[in-house]
Amino acid sequence: MSQPPAASHRHALLSILPYLWPRGEAEMRLRVVLAVVFLVLAKAANVLVPIAYARAVDALAPREGVGAMLAIPVALVIGYGLLRVMSSAFAELRSAVFAKVQARASRRVALRVFAHLHGLSMRFHLDRATGGLSRVIERGTRGIAIALNFLLFNIIPTIVEILLVAAILWWMFAASFALTVLLTIAAYVAFTLLFTNWRLRFRRAMNAMDEEANTKAVDSLLNYETVKYFNNERHEARRYDESLARYERAYTRSETTLNMLNAGQATIMAAGLTVVMLLAGGGIAAGTMTVGDFVMVNTYLIQLYLPLNVLGFAYREIRQGLTDMEQMFRLLDVPAEVRDAPDAKELPPGPGEVAFEEVRFHYRPDREILKGVSFTVPPGRMLAIVGPTGAGKSTISRLLFRFYDATGGTVRVDGEDVRAVTQDSLRRAIGVVPQDTVLFNDTIAYNIAYGRPGATQEEIEEAAKLAQVHEFVMKLPEGYRTRVGERGLKLSGGEKQRVAIARTILKNPRILILDEATSALDTRTEQEIQAALRGVARGRTTLVIAHRLSTVVEADEILVLDEGRVAERGTHAELIARGGLYAEMWRRQSEAVAAAEAAARAEEEARFGRGRSARVEGEMRA
Repeated sequence: MSQPPAASHRHALLSILPYLWPRGEAEMRLRVVLAVVFLVLAKAANVLVPIAYARAVDALAPREGVGAMLAIPVALVIGYGLLRVMSSAFAELRSAVFAKVQARASRRVALRVFAHLHGLSMRFHLDRATGGLSRVIERGTRGIAIALNFLLFNIIPTIVEILLVAAILWWMFAASFALTVLLTIAAYVAFTLLFTNWRLRFRRAMNAMDEEANTKAVDSLLNYETVKYFNNERHEARRYDESLARYERAYTRSETTLNMLNAGQATIMAAGLTVVMLLAGGGIAAGTMTVGDFVMVNTYLIQLYLPLNVLGFAYREIRQGLTDMEQMFRLLDVPAEVRDAPDAKELPPGPGEVAFEEVRFHYRPDREILKGVSFTVPPGRMLAIVGPTGAGKSTISRLLFRFYDATGGTVRVDGEDVRAVTQDSLRRAIGVVPQDTVLFNDTIAYNIAYGRPGATQEEIEEAAKLAQVHEFVMKLPEGYRTRVGERGLKLSGGEKQRVAIARTILKNPRILILDEATSALDTRTEQEIQAALRGVARGRTTLVIAHRLSTVVEADEILVLDEGRVAERGTHAELIARGGLYAEMWRRQSEAVAAAEAAARAEEEARFGRGRSARVEGEMRA
């Protein structure tokens, strides 16, 4: 159940407080104390400014003795100027001292959220849009800066200043002045809060539309090739424009209501200023106030008007900042579906045996994917897992890597239940070469070194040689410094796959998972990649999840899955001889390959025949 806005905003504020007073960091705490001291000094100087100004005005009134008349205003004017400078200087010192505290808090919160997102399950990331998540973090960290600046150094100090001014006016003149100032400010604040709360819905709608537009833009650009394949540039532009149009409408409503708020605030302040000026004018007429007092009252209200004007803006920004912070901190409240047990231990060194014992799993309770799967892969052996689409092949690799936990049965590595060891130690022991290789938009060297950050150039090149990609890289103008583009778009499928293999070689895992690692490649490239993969798999426990059966012929054992159960198991020869599901799959794929090869030969012969006929015709004409 969602919290009401006040409670969620309070939760956001309480969540940020520990970052402002960090434990064990004397420098940060000293900065906070100094910022508060400078804040008090700035406000004290600011409250004294109108008094110095008023006394200077009174001193300018005609008096006996020209010298005295000139000396006193000069001193007061200098004092007025010094108070102005001190007020501004202390305010700037406050901001300068607190800047590092604010930046450190934003940095640590953003890092914590980022790390938490990496700790959440694959299910969460499949359900959420990456562009939207990045925008939530971006707005949340900006919201921290806004809330801290306005709340700590604007709202609270302004309220204190207002109370001081009211007390001074009451003490120096009459209760009516203080009452008028307080009533004016109370009306201003009440109008601002009520109106801002009403229009906050438009700002939230604007944020939602902004997030939607950004998500669609990122998703479209990440799928650049798919857009091109289907000539859907106009479709993508139309979808993006529809989101922008909704944002435009939300933005217009937000800005229009902001203009209405500003007009109402100005009206309230003008009314209050008029009443105070009338009271001061009456005081002068009655002889109880001087011209300087009239100026002082006027100056106090004008001086308060600026922070009060900012108060309205600050309140709106604080509310929005707290809303943005609330969304970011809400991510921290998302529980990790897969987490280490309290007594989890490091996976001990071992040969790399993998065992599934009556493993069951479902993504949704109404649809079970694995229904009691059992198998063992001895150390250094290769197990291939094949079967129709949706049989549960890739789910096995995800359970072994612990993207998900089995809903029944046990997954073991070297005899250890994977739920009893730390995820970090488990995943260090496993290397994966996926079907869809995604590279970072960085250099080839960086992408290979991602398997073991900190690896030397010699180690990177050695891994590239084993993956049969070194010669290709050296032919590039920039060699290993060549950037691969977004998601590796500048490389071919085979080149990307070799980089992924090199990355896994550098990781040096004891267990290797090849998840449809060559299914998206042409036959020739597939054969070359298979040669590289055989070298990587040598001496390692290997699970091969395959669609093309030609890639698993050499496996020590082949597991055939069908509807979440083990339908057959054995070597390639044994399964062919059995004449079951595997043999049928092999027959269909062989026929499909033979048909493709026959079509290719026919096309080649037709092309050769057309070329020969053209040559004969040319010779006859000659």
